[in-house]
Amino acid sequence: MNPRIVKMKTLSLALLLGFNIQMIQAQTRFDELANLPFSENRPTAATVKTLADELLFQRATQTYLWALPLINTLGMKYGSEKVFSAGYHVLPIWKERLDAKTLVTTPNSDVIYAMSYVDLGKDGPIVFEAPPMLQGILLDFWQRPIPVDGGKYFGDVGLPGPDGGKGGKFLLLPPDYKGDVPDGYFVYRSGTNNVFIFLRSFYQDPKNLTPAVGLVEQSKIYPLGKKDTAEPMKFPDASGVPANMLPATDATAFDQLKLLVDSEGLHLADPDWLGMLASIGIVKGQPFNPNEHVREILDRAAKTGYKMSRVIGFEDLISGRSFRVYSDRRWINPIADGTSQNPGGLLNLDWIRKDGGYLDLDSRIWFFTNYYSISPGMISQIPGKGAKYMIGFTDSDGTALSGGTNYKINLPPNIPLGISGR
Repeated sequence: MNPRIVKMKTLSLALLLGFNIQMIQAQTRFDELANLPFSENRPTAATVKTLADELLFQRATQTYLWALPLINTLGMKYGSEKVFSAGYHVLPIWKERLDAKTLVTTPNSDVIYAMSYVDLGKDGPIVFEAPPMLQGILLDFWQRPIPVDGGKYFGDVGLPGPDGGKGGKFLLLPPDYKGDVPDGYFVYRSGTNNVFIFLRSFYQDPKNLTPAVGLVEQSKIYPLGKKDTAEPMKFPDASGVPANMLPATDATAFDQLKLLVDSEGLHLADPDWLGMLASIGIVKGQPFNPNEHVREILDRAAKTGYKMSRVIGFEDLISGRSFRVYSDRRWINPIADGTSQNPGGLLNLDWIRKDGGYLDLDSRIWFFTNYYSISPGMISQIPGKGAKYMIGFTDSDGTALSGGTNYKINLPPNIPLGISGR
């Protein structure tokens, strides 16, 4: 027999065996659970232990995926506060632009960033004073843009916000606030006690960042009515400082969620999901001290949930919606179906489908495994006020991009750089 034919048959058999082994392993994983022994329709002692552990693992994994926007925000908060300190008066600024020392989703180096985290439950209503031309977003801890009184604006500060780029005083109110609201403020009513303040300023010359940094340093954050007695503002330079602000991918994620539940209570979620949190031991005001065995399961659930989010996060077809911006190219955007009249496409900024009224969970997971923050201004298609994001995970042949490879990008002529550089 021809040796080449023998080799080809051997290779084909090996591939077939490998495929069959994978199928058997997959079947074994689920069949093992489905076929655990029962006696008279009652689980055996061994079955009880196996399925109880499996139930905790599954619930914790799904909780991680559901709570990914929170885990994303908490990762930034705790990562920042560990390095730069905590408090409404602490506003880290990446004064030499953001670099690889900062581990965070969506790191860009084309603007000056500043981020802060305030607790309206602890400190009461908070005032944020912004100078003219400062851009930013005020988000609750789900990273939903906070609605502004009047119903026209959500989250944005600056050109797409109620101030129109003129700056002003922005008042952050906690959920169900019943107190007096003084005049002279743009009033933002948060859905959570905890608020993420995300700011940006734009430089004209990368060799001279001082004006853009100075603009952010004109910001003031203080409790309502306590401007004169508030803690003095601190603006630590975050550039070049190692800080891990990525979402937690171990059992720490559940520790952080417990602290948030204690801070938020019923504001955080509906009874169904508060019940899911309770099923893994997270209840407001009650101890959360999982034993070694339970913590090991939670740790593996977080690792698995994170990896599942990455499976979703690199797809370009989610929940029946294509994220392809162009049908013949591989640039993607989660709201590629947006138009100038309907910039959110089939989604609103709570990730609710307009055509079905349900939470598009996978689209939300897709976003928060790789990115943070969204607002009407970020998706607006109005020149000079909005932004146009193009995301690429692969080259033109569909091969995943790698940091160890050099690439060339072809851009069309006459890109409006004056607008994108504002």
